[in-house]
Amino acid sequence: LPSGLLWATCNVGANAPEEYGNYYAWGEITTKDEYTEENNETYGLSYSQLQSQGYIDSNGKLTSQYDAATANWGGDWRMPTKTEMQELINNCTWTWTTQNGVNGYKVTSKVNSNYIFLPAARYRRGSSLYGAGSYGYYWSSTPSRHNVADAVLLYFNSGNQFMLYDRRRYGQSVRPVVE
Repeated sequence: LPSGLLWATCNVGANAPEEYGNYYAWGEITTKDEYTEENNETYGLSYSQLQSQGYIDSNGKLTSQYDAATANWGGDWRMPTKTEMQELINNCTWTWTTQNGVNGYKVTSKVNSNYIFLPAARYRRGSSLYGAGSYGYYWSSTPSRHNVADAVLLYFNSGNQFMLYDRRRYGQSVRPVVE
């Protein structure tokens, strides 16, 4: 897909492209039973605090010890940045489809026709799963510079794909990349 970056064929915690896989709060590397402000490691930390405490590097992306892709898959796998996710939106054709009974997008490169499938796995809040089959929420490694509770994610539904900010405490999908 775009810019020589390789996108994994499935989410962290999944064994097939259409499996939802695990849900992670932003900046956390393990799953949990409840996704709340009280048990969120980065809740309320400003951008500068995230840097000083080692969650993000000088470029503003998660360090390997707090990156769910790196921590769970090892090697050079990591979570994509906000910019890389925007490139995925801009440089690919997005086709809403069903793969093995699971709704999501076939995302096809306009450059080389390679593709990935992103299941509509939505997110976890508290102990509940919301909107699975209708929406996709995929974390980037980029925190909000302005809101102490948010990070950047790729959002989609059956008609749209765009970047937005959401609460870091929510459990969301992670699709690794490697260079």
